[in-house]
Amino acid sequence: MNEESPVIRYHQAKRGKIEVIPKTPLDTAEHLSLAYTPGVAEICRVIANEPETAQILTNRSNTVAIVTDGSAILGLGNIGPTAGLPVMEGKSMIFKKMADIDAVPLCIDTQDTEEIIRFCKQIEPTFGGINLEDIAAPRCFEILDRLEKELTIPVFHDDQDGTAIVVLAGLTNAAKLRKTPLEEMSVVINGAGAAGIAIARLLNYRGVGDIILADSKGIVESSRTDLNPYKLDVAEMTNPRRLSGSLDDALRGADAFIGVSVRDILSEDHIRSMADRPIIFAMANPDPEILPESAKKAGAFIVGTGRSDYPNQINNALVFPGIFRALLDSRLKQSAYSISANLMGVKLAAAEAIASVVVPTRERLLPSVMDPSVVKTIYDALRS
Repeated sequence: MNEESPVIRYHQAKRGKIEVIPKTPLDTAEHLSLAYTPGVAEICRVIANEPETAQILTNRSNTVAIVTDGSAILGLGNIGPTAGLPVMEGKSMIFKKMADIDAVPLCIDTQDTEEIIRFCKQIEPTFGGINLEDIAAPRCFEILDRLEKELTIPVFHDDQDGTAIVVLAGLTNAAKLRKTPLEEMSVVINGAGAAGIAIARLLNYRGVGDIILADSKGIVESSRTDLNPYKLDVAEMTNPRRLSGSLDDALRGADAFIGVSVRDILSEDHIRSMADRPIIFAMANPDPEILPESAKKAGAFIVGTGRSDYPNQINNALVFPGIFRALLDSRLKQSAYSISANLMGVKLAAAEAIASVVVPTRERLLPSVMDPSVVKTIYDALRS
């Protein structure tokens, strides 16, 4: 461990980034009798008889579980639940800072689909919502689908829907600057995991007519025999020109590249093969598919990454605080489910809300994650 690293010092200073603090006083014996025994027994009896009162007598209605199995942490891969904990603590900080939501990291030591589903069902009494995070595809699709059906609280997979929403927001504003209608753009998505498939689905719903999805073996197209059911489903709604081949073939003449894959997979020559004024969202974390300076050198019109230390951060941290603030405040299963159950209209509304916060420029495509108006704008859009 390099103790001179500013990142190490930041995390080491107080042994992590989050803590639990009381919301009510605990300074006297009377306070103790109210917060704990004997007074708390009255609250237990009330909730036992009227379970819905837990929403106002406990912190459940403002508490989210961030659940990961550590199998797809950032762009680092399957590094395990303990190594993923710093990421989940960071998300907890964003939840609290931006939306005043208490989010608890739960990094669990299993990568079995049924065990993860069972775990989430078992913790439901404590939480108002569940944010699935950094669970590898295709396992994450079944987990989300099952939990949406089997829980009475909202479930949101940030890597799927959060990423898709923020990409659409960024692409909306990039298209305005490029003066190209979204419907007329050709978009290549590299990475056919949770994020790539969700992005393809949402862009298709938005009306983007020419979408090509690529994975490590090349263009995802329906004649391939190695596709899982989720890739096959997307293959049938994308690639209208029925292209096959490699990423090189997909990019030739394309208007936009969206990377949710691995570092350094996009070259300057790739960008030069694209259409004039190409849009590059190189979102692999922590290291993008191409560095912004290289992309600009090759002629990129707009460049975005997932990182906060470059202009144009395209990151799902813009999405989840506002989404969950609306979900938690709804307190209604139907309202909550409609936001978390892949209803495209709701995701489209969230993307449009984020895009509307700024007057975009090539160096400021989206608002900052730290902009407090983002949560309110998403909240108002989803609650209207």
